[in-house]
Amino acid sequence: MSDLFWLTDDQMERLRPFFPKSHGKPRVDDRRVLSGIVFVNRNGLRWRDAPVAYGPHKTIYNRFIRWSRMGVFNRIFAELAG
Repeated sequence: MSDLFWLTDDQMERLRPFFPKSHGKPRVDDRRVLSGIVFVNRNGLRWRDAPVAYGPHKTIYNRFIRWSRMGVFNRIFAELAG
């Protein structure tokens, strides 16, 4: 049994409206990267210690930083708390 965290289809559909639009090159799988972000933060890991199943740690880190600066996570948390 895997100890990895994966967002469900229902969770992804609920979060999808908050994701910024992709401009130009298509983004890497949002479910994989967002699940990796949750896993790293929930377990208090360094980005480089993220399991390879979530993709390159640099991609996870960059998406977290970019979306944090854009306020994506703040909007998600506000919606889920409301």
